[in-house]
Amino acid sequence: MPDPYGLRRVVRPAGVLPQQADALDPAMPLGDDELLIDVEHLNIDAASFRQLEEAAKGDPRRIAGLVAEIVRGRGKMHNPVTGSGGMLIGRVARIAPGHPAASELKAGERIATLVSLTLTPLLLEEIVSVEPKAERIAVRGKAVLFASGLWAPLPEDLPLEMSLAVLDVCGAPAWVARLVRPGMRVLVLGAGKSGSLACAQARKLSARVTALDYDTAAAERLVKEGLADAALQADATRPLEVFAKARDFDLVVNCASVPGTEMASILAAREGGEVLFFSMATSFTAAALGAEGVGKDVRLTIGNGYARGHARLALDLVRGSAALQRLFAARVS
Repeated sequence: MPDPYGLRRVVRPAGVLPQQADALDPAMPLGDDELLIDVEHLNIDAASFRQLEEAAKGDPRRIAGLVAEIVRGRGKMHNPVTGSGGMLIGRVARIAPGHPAASELKAGERIATLVSLTLTPLLLEEIVSVEPKAERIAVRGKAVLFASGLWAPLPEDLPLEMSLAVLDVCGAPAWVARLVRPGMRVLVLGAGKSGSLACAQARKLSARVTALDYDTAAAERLVKEGLADAALQADATRPLEVFAKARDFDLVVNCASVPGTEMASILAAREGGEVLFFSMATSFTAAALGAEGVGKDVRLTIGNGYARGHARLALDLVRGSAALQRLFAARVS
């Protein structure tokens, strides 16, 4: 019987989808519409990796131990503190005949999953290495992709590590492309992976782009590389500090990897403007009640990690930008 959402793998509680589950069973036999992957790398999302790094006091071995503990207990890489996961790359081990991609994929092909690790059944055999700068973990293990799970082939014209980093945040530029119009004033909070892609896409659409980051050099580098028009240094967890430097933006894109940045985003937007929350550290409650509390009529949008065509759009954006290639190469080196 088809099970496109993987409901049979939910261990507890009963009656929920895999993402909401406390635990999944990754060990049961492959279903008629599932895909089995030999996992090579986990790309942990920025908010989750930051939390793990802080909990481990920066020790890669302790980070590995925390990840192994989470996966062992939950059957998936679903950080219980941040509620987020990431994505993975690996090679097709086996594909059931009822899977939608059964006619496309062959055993041994390398793919990246475009759905969160928070809903992906995962068994880890070994954690080979932890790469903090790239927020990536090399592993040996098995993962299951449901029939509804999105995936993308790894492009041959870009380095593997770069492709992985881009695909991890490929929803950001796709959502920016939907919202930006020429001449708009756009503020991007966070100059990391998703932030740099958001800046590049907004500028490509002839918006005036300001990059804001706690790290002055990170924001200024986006200006130096031609991906933003202006740079600001501020702590986005301090909304009044941001408000003193940035206000009346048509669109604010929140790509910050730390919690507590909702009010800075809202105060920086103009009345009637829009805030796109692409950060996994976002609290809907804090954003909704915060906007109400300051009497700000702004449209609040939660950026779904999926948008039709998002993988191709992001990869093409990087292909066409030497600046983005340099930034991502430096990040994953």
